Amino acid sequence: MTTTRDSHHAGDSIRPDILAIELRTAVMRTSRRLRIEASGDVLTPGQYTVLAHLRSGSQTLRELAELEHVQAPSMTRIVNALTDQGFVSRSAHPEDGRQVLVWITPAGEAVLNEARSQRTAWLAQRVAVLNDEDRLTLSRAARIMQELSAR
Repeated sequence: MTTTRDSHHAGDSIRPDILAIELRTAVMRTSRRLRIEASGDVLTPGQYTVLAHLRSGSQTLRELAELEHVQAPSMTRIVNALTDQGFVSRSAHPEDGRQVLVWITPAGEAVLNEARSQRTAWLAQRVAVLNDEDRLTLSRAARIMQELSAR
């Protein structure tokens, strides 16, 4: 059986469509593992991403729902759970009382930092077993992927 890896030879041009499939698969699998490794009993993946969004400043429920591509009732449930745990606070928007403004609390910052540390530690363990050449390749790939996603 020929894999996509076998379809790339040293002198061959790498087809963008094949590379896109490989990158998408690798990113999705890695992302899934990172979510699993750090979710634990404290935060769900959805709660983690909401806290990460709030780290840059307060948001309305509507803004958070749009960022996460979920309906308002789903975001309300996530924010309610985070509020119950003391990880976010909310109040009426100062300019539009119909909207709710949400911000991260110090406890939310702490739990987000812990989850990020767990994810980084898990990935660092995997990277540590690679040889220098592979680590250099991944470093270059990480920079390239960051540039691609910024466009």
